[in-house]
Amino acid sequence: MEFKIEKLEKHTLIQVLEEKLDTNVAPSLKSELVLISGKGEKNIILDLSNCRYCDSSGLSAILVANRLCKNANGTFVLTGLNDAVDRLITISQLDTVLNIAYSTEEAIDIVNTEEENRENNSK
Repeated sequence: MEFKIEKLEKHTLIQVLEEKLDTNVAPSLKSELVLISGKGEKNIILDLSNCRYCDSSGLSAILVANRLCKNANGTFVLTGLNDAVDRLITISQLDTVLNIAYSTEEAIDIVNTEEENRENNSK
């Protein structure tokens, strides 16, 4: 199994269980993201703590998740980055576009804060 998916109250947590987020894994991650989004989920946390490597197709899957959440007026948070993946995201300048947390707890805090802000703004 490539992913572990947990549907929680305010978000869905997706853990990539593979060591590489590459052309072999990224297409099925994109499909999973589209399915989750299609079911109405707007807040997604993607945990890459098991990933040691990511290529351009992996980055593309991450950007798909970010776009799906934005389009649904939700929040996407990336967490569990190891040094190599973190470097790739920084080099690609995606660290300026993505919400990045250093722990799942921090990622949940980001989602909850964003949800509260949206609820307050809609009043």
